[in-house]
Amino acid sequence: MSLLKETLKQIEPQDTDSRAAAHARLEQLTMPYWALGRLMDLAEDLAGMTRSMHPPVARKAVVVMAGDHGVAASGVSQYPQEVTVQMVYNFVNGGAGCNALARQVGAKVVVVDAGVAGDLSALVKDGKIISKRIAPGTANMHTGPAMSREEAIRSVEAGIEVALSLADSIDVFATGEMGIANTTPSSAIVAVLTGSEVEKITGRGTGIDDAGLQNKIAVIKEALRVNKPDPTDALDVLAKVGGFEIGAIAGLILGVAALKKPVIVDGFITTAGALIAQALSPTSVQYMIAAHRSVEPGHRAAQEKLGKEPLLDLNLRLGEGTGAVLAMNLVEASARVLTDVATFAEASVSTAH
Repeated sequence: MSLLKETLKQIEPQDTDSRAAAHARLEQLTMPYWALGRLMDLAEDLAGMTRSMHPPVARKAVVVMAGDHGVAASGVSQYPQEVTVQMVYNFVNGGAGCNALARQVGAKVVVVDAGVAGDLSALVKDGKIISKRIAPGTANMHTGPAMSREEAIRSVEAGIEVALSLADSIDVFATGEMGIANTTPSSAIVAVLTGSEVEKITGRGTGIDDAGLQNKIAVIKEALRVNKPDPTDALDVLAKVGGFEIGAIAGLILGVAALKKPVIVDGFITTAGALIAQALSPTSVQYMIAAHRSVEPGHRAAQEKLGKEPLLDLNLRLGEGTGAVLAMNLVEASARVLTDVATFAEASVSTAH
């Protein structure tokens, strides 16, 4: 049996007994009923995910999947493609926004080459990044499929392999990404899987002007017309209009769900990967935590399809996993609410009349 099929078989719903036990304790904490609101909802989720009244959250990592996109040649980004390689080096050297925020919360930054169009062999050789390279970037989805179906499966399985390799050392996973032009395939995926109009879910990415935005919308529409991705077949959508790093993000989420651990989903691109994961395994959504809502207009539609309300809304649009790393503070806080706050009985505090 393939790794993907085996992983999908292993994804189970949250544990209802653990959720019930957590809910019962949270109701008895020394505060007015459910006074910490969504932190308490999240604590109940963490108990259900991990099957524990003491959800492990100390060991944290953001996995930054990197890949390039042939559609960059169609003028959809204001940055040149070589920035992807340059930013991978920046991650390794600790100089990116993601690195700074990860240091603040005590999280590891794990960088994975899923298909960068550049030579990263020196970083792989030195053990500074993980190579799950499918090809040096996707083909241009503007004129044909971004990848083959086999490559789509390989990209998802690459993400699963990363999750499994980190399983013994990480409690809480976060999704990150790097890839010039990757909001374009993400917009295409969101359009197909949510049924939204391209104009309504396509944003400015790294900051293109009005003419650039109109070109980007036209490119996505043409890609959907040429490739005709099947909205009932997630792997077909990924192959036709996706990216290697987006497939790897979907696989990471599926792998983490199979491990019964929480995975914090970052911004627009990684949420597109989450939609692929949801389409492959609807149950995997029970292990996802939506970090924040980005300024990309399609992010809301994608999160609504997942049935997720984000923890933060800070006008972020950087990606890299930055929002997910920020949300780790709230995930850890939620676990502390469940484990560290005394109940009325434990603290000998009188209950409400």
